[in-house]
This record gives sequence, C-alpha cells and structure tokens, in this order.
Amino acid sequence: MQRYSVPFLLAIAGALLVYGAKAEWLSLYVVSVLMFMGVNVILATSLNLVNGYMGEFSCGHAGFMCVGAYTASILGVLLFSGHKAFGEAWLGPELAVWGFPVLVIAGGIAAALTGLAVAVPSYRTRGDYLAIITLAANYIILSVIENLDIIGGSRGFMGMKKIVNGMEETLELPWMPLWVFVFTVLSVWLLRRYLSSTYGKGVMAICQNEVAAEIMSVNTDRIKTVTFMLSSGLAGVGGALFAFILGYVNPGSFNILKSTEVLVMVYLGGMGSLSGSVLAAILFTLLLEGFRFVIPWLNDLLHQLSLVPESYEVSQVWKWVLIPLLLIVIMQFRPEGIMGNRELGDLFPKLKRFYRFK
Repeated sequence: MQRYSVPFLLAIAGALLVYGAKAEWLSLYVVSVLMFMGVNVILATSLNLVNGYMGEFSCGHAGFMCVGAYTASILGVLLFSGHKAFGEAWLGPELAVWGFPVLVIAGGIAAALTGLAVAVPSYRTRGDYLAIITLAANYIILSVIENLDIIGGSRGFMGMKKIVNGMEETLELPWMPLWVFVFTVLSVWLLRRYLSSTYGKGVMAICQNEVAAEIMSVNTDRIKTVTFMLSSGLAGVGGALFAFILGYVNPGSFNILKSTEVLVMVYLGGMGSLSGSVLAAILFTLLLEGFRFVIPWLNDLLHQLSLVPESYEVSQVWKWVLIPLLLIVIMQFRPEGIMGNRELGDLFPKLKRFYRFK
C-alpha cells in the first residue's frame, strides 16, 4: 500500500483544490497564485534537467515557453472560439473540455521541436556558448512573433478566455486549476521517470565528464538532443497553461526577465534536485506576491518617516531589480542552493519507500 500513498495524497490535494475553488473557500486571488505556482514548478524542474542534471547552461527558457503559449492559444482560438483574423471557430466551445489537453500537449510538442532546432547546432558547445545560443533563440522567437500582425504582433493575442468560459459552461468545474494541477504532477512524474531511465543515467554521465561518457559508448549527441527537447517541451506546456490562465499573451511576457526568473528558481532550489526546484518555485512565487503588499507598506513607512518626498513612491518595477540581485546573492553565499544536488529522500530516508520506483 505504501507505493500508492503518494498518488492517493495527490488525488486528495487535487480534489480539495477543485472543491475549494468551486465552493469559493479559496478566493480567486489565492487560486490564481496557486496556478502560477504550478506553472513555475513546471518551468523550474524542466530547466533543472538541462542546467542541473546535464551540467549545461541554458538561459533562454522563456523563448520555448513563448512558443508553447502561442501555439496552444492560436490552435485553441481556431478550434473553439474564433477570431477576427481567422474567422469562425472550426468546432464548438462545448468541445473545449475534451480538447484542452490536446492544446497543451500541442504547445509542448511545438516547443520541443523548437528545442530540437536549437539543440542541433549546439552539439559541440557547452557552458557559455550554449547560453549564447539559447539567449539568441529567445530573442529570435520574440522578434518573429512581434512582427506577425496576424496574431497581434507586439500588441499580443487574446481569445483564450472564451475557451475557459466554454469549458466551465459545459461542465461547471474550475477547469483551469484542475488542469494546472494535473499537468504539474505529470511533468514532475515524467522528469523523475526520465532521470531514473537509461537516458537519465546518460545525462548524469555527461554532467560528470562528456568525453568519458563517449568513451563508455554513451551516445551523447542523442541524449543531449532528447533531454533538451524534453526540457523545452515541458516549458511549452507551462507556457500553454500560462496563456490560458491569463487569457492573453504578449511577447513582452517572455523576455529575458522571465528566463531570469526561472534561473533564480533553479539555482535557489539547487542544481540537480527536483525536490529543490519544486520547493524553490513555491517559495519564489510567494516571494513575488509578497512584493505586491510589501512595496505599498514600504511607501507608507517612508512617507511617515519623511525619508522621501510625498510625491515619490517605490514602484513595483523594483522587484525586477531585486530578482536578479537575488540570483547574485545566491551565487555568492549559497551556490549549491537550498537542497544542493539532494532530494527530500536523502534528507528523510524513510520517505523513499513511499515514492521509490520498483
């Protein structure tokens, strides 16, 4: 029975989330924060696969997230809601309940194929060079989308709220929290299964010494390609969920700042630790939301103490200064992150029997 304890607890957690959102025990704000938390978990764990377990350095994760967001959004609008640029919907919105997982998976596949296009020219590069390639890919993706007027260009693309509303009208459930929860759990499960496979062992061998791995007959090019595609594909899944949560996508949401956010989560949690990435994504999301309340309080305090003119206010933009600063601080004082390369089972050995693969 121990092997079923984690699925059972996850099922209870999912049921409580859905019931709490439907019965309005959880406010819309709390539900939104929980959904963004799930998206951040997907992004952090998927990037950790490349930066942590494989020992490479990718810093353009938001670009793949962007591909998944736009692919799922455009396909969803074409099929279920219609758009002035594309005409009437091909299918009715009542079918969105069954088609939504297909949209998210399509976004992931598109991002994985984009990752393949990035991985092939980076076979013989490591470290800083891969970082430059992924950063360039991020800018290329954003530039292409910004110049496509048919999908709104720099103004953004919308219409996804109609799809979410259509799902809720067909069957009265809080569908978005449910789907975010399902895909978050599946993403972490898939990554853990991959790392426990033969390919996962090859990933770790590449991290230790790529030349030695090749001598030991590890097909490093294939493993690097598959790993990078898996990481990019899951980023696309996170992007697709992100687009439908907001009901609107804009290229500016996937710039270098977004990639920096994901990097902060990975290094905060610890390189080569899925548990650390999950924990860091949760803490980081709470930290970001905390800024919404701390900054107004700080403004009031500064005005009361007459430390700044009445006309001056600390802007929310300051959080985009503090986030990169947090990354610098982590690198200086805690480069191994919260968990290092350890998992929860290493800190609490008795937990291993509940989730260990047979």
